[in-house]
Amino acid sequence: MMKKKRMLFGLAALLALSAMSFANGLNLNSLGTKALTMGGAFVGLADDFSAIFWNPAGLANFKNKTFGVYGTDIIPSGTYQLTVPGSIGYYLGLGATDQKVIDTKTVSKTYLGGLAAYIHPVSENLVAAIGVYTPSGLGANWDGSKLAFISGNRTDIQWTSKVGLVTIAPTLAYKINDTLSIGASLNINYGMFDLAMYAGKADINAFVLQFDMGQYKESETGWGLGATFGVQFKPSAMFSLGATFRTESKVKFSGNASISNLPQLGVNQASDMKRELTWPMWLAGGMAFKPMDDLTITADLQWTQWSKIKTIETTYTDPVWTTLMAASHKDEMAMYWQDALQIRFGAEYRLTKDLAVRGGYYFDPSPAPDRTMNILLPNYDFNVLTFGLGYSTGGFQIDAGLEYLMGKDRTIDFAKTFNHPPIPNPSYDPNYASAVPGVYGMTIIAPNISISYKF
Repeated sequence: MMKKKRMLFGLAALLALSAMSFANGLNLNSLGTKALTMGGAFVGLADDFSAIFWNPAGLANFKNKTFGVYGTDIIPSGTYQLTVPGSIGYYLGLGATDQKVIDTKTVSKTYLGGLAAYIHPVSENLVAAIGVYTPSGLGANWDGSKLAFISGNRTDIQWTSKVGLVTIAPTLAYKINDTLSIGASLNINYGMFDLAMYAGKADINAFVLQFDMGQYKESETGWGLGATFGVQFKPSAMFSLGATFRTESKVKFSGNASISNLPQLGVNQASDMKRELTWPMWLAGGMAFKPMDDLTITADLQWTQWSKIKTIETTYTDPVWTTLMAASHKDEMAMYWQDALQIRFGAEYRLTKDLAVRGGYYFDPSPAPDRTMNILLPNYDFNVLTFGLGYSTGGFQIDAGLEYLMGKDRTIDFAKTFNHPPIPNPSYDPNYASAVPGVYGMTIIAPNISISYKF
């Protein structure tokens, strides 16, 4: 049993990263091209099919059957550099001067997202709708040969992640009077997550030190329920207000985890696993103002209760895995996330009756502190610019746009994360045990298109 307990210490980095990857703060929150190209400031306006996501109350104003589809291609470009300071590198055989041991970029990869909705007026005041959309989805893909320093000097280790959520949303909207509408959706959520990374090394006993655990992989899916409620108030043709409340949704994941070299220790290579993750509450308010017939200006405040995610508990089916993880308390991981407030602005100007140009900006702060930063699903403070065009003729509408996210670089101090007795390191901070040190950078480009038809 002592051997098994000692092996736990070699898995600490693995478990910290796998837990971190779930509470990612990477909600797309920009569904529908018109909404997106107006900076995602759409809660007060909510006047196309994407209202099923932004504010279902806006659907109450639809007088025609409408079908709309939206698609986006999310293209992240991340950088990662790791420099070992000379004060520590000297003891690691790297010399007494600072040494850059990793300088790499993410492998080019795209992540698809989208929304489809059908809207059906039932009566003069009641509208029914059904939508399917992806409120969350992103990931990372690194060239493992460039990460050998953090992979036990191995170049064959895969470092990838992919997380996504698909929501099925049956919806009803009701127009109470000419100025006030309400709406509600049931959110049936299906979550997906895949992770691959280095499992680390472990001291097994006095004779077998630094055993290479090999490749770690994890794949899970799960279901959860939630709801969205919206209200829209239009006191005049020039002005409208809206508010949306999306409840938290607990997604119950189940899947499989594996560590490639465990069979060499007489332990099962894989174990089934279960994990419950809460997608947090979202509260938004917005306004739309038309100072002239051809110009619409919008603004939103959107708040996410990321602090709800304090710990993530994992249950392993294999009894040996259960013992290993519980003995080091790695089956319950602290996250330290913080609530985040997005500020969004947008505008649309109609050049002609059929052609509109749009633009917007929003600030999206990271909910993750430095002490939980990692390379598989890193978080950044984003400044985001959006722009696009819309063209309509008859009942047909086509919109195209581009979203450009500029992440603020983040630096995680190597000295705070390094703990390797007997090497002296007075800068070590145990609060950074979950962090992967280095300098992180990120930009994301997301081209998108929407097509809808009223009939």
